[in-house]
Amino acid sequence: MRLQVKPDAIHDCLIKNADPKLKFKHDVDFKTWQRDVRKKFIELFGIDKIKPYECPINYEIQEEQDFGTYKRLRIVYESEKGFFVPSYLLIPNTGMKKYPLVIKLMGHNPGGMKNSIGLLGDTEEEKYRKAGAIQAVENGYASLCVELRGMGELSTDGEKRLWGGAMCKYTASVALPLGRTILGERVWDVSRAIDVMEQFEIIDTDNIIVTGGSGGGTASFYSACYDERIKYCAPLCSFCSYSTSILDMYHCLCNYVPSLLEWFEMGDLAGLIAPRKLLIFAGKTDEAFPINGVEDAFATAKSIYKKAGAEDNVKLVAMDCGHSWRPEYVWPNVNEFFDIKK
Repeated sequence: MRLQVKPDAIHDCLIKNADPKLKFKHDVDFKTWQRDVRKKFIELFGIDKIKPYECPINYEIQEEQDFGTYKRLRIVYESEKGFFVPSYLLIPNTGMKKYPLVIKLMGHNPGGMKNSIGLLGDTEEEKYRKAGAIQAVENGYASLCVELRGMGELSTDGEKRLWGGAMCKYTASVALPLGRTILGERVWDVSRAIDVMEQFEIIDTDNIIVTGGSGGGTASFYSACYDERIKYCAPLCSFCSYSTSILDMYHCLCNYVPSLLEWFEMGDLAGLIAPRKLLIFAGKTDEAFPINGVEDAFATAKSIYKKAGAEDNVKLVAMDCGHSWRPEYVWPNVNEFFDIKK
């Protein structure tokens, strides 16, 4: 017999035979299981290593512009001691006392959050298609764009970027030896942004939606897993079983968390959001997050929500597209499924 050399054979075998220790089972005590998953989630994502650097609420409104139908504020806030995060808050000019809030997180893109406020694109049509925050305002919400670490203004530049390759690769790599993950840091930044939003009387922090596509969808999902003040979560082109997406093809380093599959699959983590509403969008022809993997993860999420007594609070929308942000699907479904009074 001739021995065959297959470079990734051992990894493929381990993924195929993975049996996560905290995967959802129908006979579990839901509250106990949910508590155990949350504890392990915080540990694996390195959020417990960030907590010691927590700081008092500290923010600055650096500019304010009025665009007629809405005003836009640039807000920089301190997320952890000595680390500041830029953001943009868009507030409709319709005279309401309070507005429900959409936190719009941009996907893996060097332009970062500026895409979401309509500043980037070759044509006006392209700018608008990417501008999820402006779309949110048109649908009656205030919208906050938080710059994700490794993207836009928080992307590494100079020599570090040169050696790191992808814009977020250096930041994601350095987090790991520090016991952190870039995903945990992004989740932390979103949570601290909510702390800041609680200082604005015009923002209805009892009705917070988090959404985004691709890397922004991933950060949206994990942010809702961590922060229970997020009542509604709508990840797009990102929710998928690990075994058919980030463990089956090359993805950016910012998607990876050590020992993740040892403990749970992505569908299991929907248990940290249940019974809050979860609206999942997937592209039928998305090659990065294949629809069969999405459906597998959704089946787990559906079982979890049924166990939580909230089966109707989770929904999958399969879009006729690949890997892209599609406003024509997002807003009608967000408005109907979440049904927030505005």
